[in-house]
Amino acid sequence: MVTFIGKYSAKVDDKGRLVFPSPFKSAVPSGNDPRFVIKKSLYDNCLEMWSYEEWERESEKIREGLDFFNPQHVQFWRQYMRDCDIVEPDPKVGRISISRYLLDAIGVSKEVVFFGVNFKIEIWAKENFENSEINTEDYIAIAKSLSRK
Repeated sequence: MVTFIGKYSAKVDDKGRLVFPSPFKSAVPSGNDPRFVIKKSLYDNCLEMWSYEEWERESEKIREGLDFFNPQHVQFWRQYMRDCDIVEPDPKVGRISISRYLLDAIGVSKEVVFFGVNFKIEIWAKENFENSEINTEDYIAIAKSLSRK
């Protein structure tokens, strides 16, 4: 499993191209599939970027929990799979292209923040990322609620 840690900014050009952070690119072992899947986050105003292998693992877990004879499950799966981009960093320049539709969906104008959260990368419009941090008291309360006794 690939681990992504760190925060990096990048400027987006008019065609939705941006430089993929080299620490994230080098985190993927040579010989692994270099592709990534990008989709809109279900809960946050950001994009999620998964290594292709991790995407396959996670989406398989979700799919196994669904009954495709249940219309609601079919609708959920369709929406879950909607608007996914498969990208591969350009080996020479290190750029990726993200569809304008996905960038617009999270309010990107000029700059994004790539934020490594271990098993995936979040891509935020810079302004939204700066406003997404929770206060210390809420962070501590969540930590306490997660503690195991």
